[in-house]
Amino acid sequence: MAQQSSKANRPKLSEKGLLTPDNCVVALIDFQGQMLFGTSNFDRQGIINNTVAIGKATRVFDVPVILSTVETKSFSGNMWPQLRAVFPGQEPIERSSMNSWDDRTFVAAIEKSGRKKIVLAGLWTEICVALPTVQALHDGYEVYVVEDCCGDVTQLAHDNAMKRVVQAGAKPVTSMQVMLEWQRDWAHRGTYDAVMDIVKTHYGAYGIGVEYAYTMVHGAPPTKFPEYVVPAAASAATHK
Repeated sequence: MAQQSSKANRPKLSEKGLLTPDNCVVALIDFQGQMLFGTSNFDRQGIINNTVAIGKATRVFDVPVILSTVETKSFSGNMWPQLRAVFPGQEPIERSSMNSWDDRTFVAAIEKSGRKKIVLAGLWTEICVALPTVQALHDGYEVYVVEDCCGDVTQLAHDNAMKRVVQAGAKPVTSMQVMLEWQRDWAHRGTYDAVMDIVKTHYGAYGIGVEYAYTMVHGAPPTKFPEYVVPAAASAATHK
């Protein structure tokens, strides 16, 4: 997949209440080991998959991204390596506060983007998503919560958190919905192939359907993914 598409390769999209690559900033909050350990309402592999997918989509459409972590060394662990690989060289904003909207550096990064629409996802929904969402809405932002990238310790906790943010004015979305809202038209060829790469890699039956149509209907060659290489055994010292 192309790592990043030039803005010159994509047309200006109409807004009229919709997300575009030019009117929003993405915030990915607390995607860390300990936070995923406690998530039990959704399939955890699915959360990883969907979060990496929307991360890749931000690269395709040049959407600014704020990464943030909480208490990395003392409790939560590092941001997932799968997600860090999408943003090489970008360091997450480290916080002590559960509510990222209490962190001046985080809020300053949102303000610096110049965008008033925040596409937000994180773990857990009831705290790390709900609290900044409610306060960002209070401060005049529009917030779109990417629900299939969020999770919580129980289904009730997640459901109540989503009710709370929706009642406050947030809009629930999914990772694929956001990506396709940025794409909007299959005739936009500058980003089409990269979007299809994300679909085939991360979106299950839809991706298999695309692969089938390409090869069986249109006669395209099969997609080639990187060949699997068995990792070499680590030295004994590595495990000490």
